[in-house]
Order: sequence, then structure tokens, then C-alpha cells
Amino acid sequence: MAGNNTLICVFLHRPLTDRVMTVQILVIIFLCINMLLIVTFFKKESFYTSARYILFFVTLLSDSFLLITTDILLILTNFRCSVQVWLCIIICLFVIVYSIVTPVTLTAMTLECYVAICMPLRHGQLCSTRSTMYCILIIHGLSSGPCIVIISMFFATASISFYSQYTICSVEMFMLYRWQDHARSAVSQFYFMIMGITIAFSYVQIMKVAKAASGENKRSTQKGVRTVILHGFQLLLCLVQLWTPFIESAVLQIDFSLFLNVRYFNYVLFSLTPKCLSPLIYGLRDEHFFLALKNLMSASSYSKQT
Repeated sequence: MAGNNTLICVFLHRPLTDRVMTVQILVIIFLCINMLLIVTFFKKESFYTSARYILFFVTLLSDSFLLITTDILLILTNFRCSVQVWLCIIICLFVIVYSIVTPVTLTAMTLECYVAICMPLRHGQLCSTRSTMYCILIIHGLSSGPCIVIISMFFATASISFYSQYTICSVEMFMLYRWQDHARSAVSQFYFMIMGITIAFSYVQIMKVAKAASGENKRSTQKGVRTVILHGFQLLLCLVQLWTPFIESAVLQIDFSLFLNVRYFNYVLFSLTPKCLSPLIYGLRDEHFFLALKNLMSASSYSKQT
């Protein structure tokens, strides 16, 4: 009977550890913060008609979705719960795609900042609401690139019987041969090289405008420089996060218990924390968004008192 059930999960009873509890508390807190920022986004029409805020909203949704799916994988791994390979493929498809969506969106936000400062007369045309919707589709299309490469290599090498087997669900499951690991690494590094060059180019061009500007324009361009630096820092965190699977893959070959420890450390430090702190910092440093967030909190406090 169990063999006919494709959704069966071979669960080995293990105690609920402090680590698991800590992660669940952090995930709930971070999701609440992201949900608060998402609610704030819908409070003002100017937010969902502006390219900058729409792209910020995309990063919030992407990070929140990725937090949920990676937390599920972490729980399955910690309890050594096995699922059928085909189901793991579906889960990992979303994890791979949305782990790339955020850095690509950050790069798009940097380009929007570049257009706003260096090409102000064309900003309205290039960064209209319709153009932003097309941009989101392009972002998801580009983000699917690494996923298509990984899945194609896996389908080309995995046997038919492998899909009905049970396994600990992880992206490392797709790496049946060493060369597949190298190919995934090459694709990831290529993506981040392009994004890094784009952000560096935008920073240099904005700096040129900042040096030539004066008065109000100078303050605006200096703010743009700080925004680009923040995007660069966020991209660095995303880059570190994409390196963690290679570390985990190597550790998995040595010892499974050590693999659990390394995965927990990587998840908390390079996945949970950046995906909450970076959007929060970005939201708080934007004057308009911070004001809307402050008004929302004040309104909530007032309604509770009455």
C-alpha cells in the first residue's frame, strides 16, 4: 500500500529540538515583518503605481515564499523525513527559481535607480507601470535559467526508477555526478558576475552625476548612491547564500549529522536573517514608505485602544 502512495512520507520519530523551535520562531517573526511591509505597500496608491515600490514588493513576496519552502525542507531534513523524488523535484523547482528572483529583482531596482538619476527625462517612459509588469515577467524568465539547466541535466542522467524512490529532499539530490555540481556552480557564478557588473556600472554612473550635481539634486543623487550600495550588499548576501549548497553538498559526503549542523547554520545566517533584515532596512530608509508604515502602526495602536 505504501508503495502506491506517491505522497507517502517515511517519517522517523525524533524529538523536537531547540534548533527546530528556534527556526520556527524566527520564521514566524520574519514572515510577520514581511507581511507588515506587504500590507503597507497596499496602503498607498503611489506605491503600486511606482516601479521602485512594485519591484520592492516582488522581493518581499519572493523572500516570503522562499522562507516558507526552505523551512519545510529544513523540517523534512531535520526529522529525516523522506518523500518521493518526483514530489521533491516540484518543491525544489520553486526553491531554485525564487532563490534567483530576489537578486535579479535587486539588479532591476538598481537599474531603475540609474534611470531615475542619470536619465530623468526618460524615467517615466522606461519605468511605467506597464513596463514594470513586463520587467517582472523578464525577471522570472531569467531566474528560470539556472533551474532549467539543473533540471535538464538531472532528467538526462536519472533513471526512470529513480523518480519513484524515496529520498531526503534537497537541491543536492539533483547532483548525481560531480560535473553537474560544476555546471551549477558555473551558471550561478555567471549570473552573479552579470548582476555584479550591472550594479558596479550603475554605481559608477550615479557617482559621476553626484559629483556634477548641486543643491537638491546632489542630495538626491547621494541617496541614489547609498541605495545602489545597499543593493550591492543585498546581492552579496544572496551570493553567499547560493554558495552554501556547494558547501553542504561536500559535507553531505562526509557525515550526515555534520550536514544537519552546517545546513542549520547556513539557513539561519544566510537565508533567514538577510531575507528579513534587508527588506526591513530598505523599507525603513525610504521616507515615503517609512511614513506609511508609521501611520499604519499608529492606526493599529489607536484601533486597539478604542
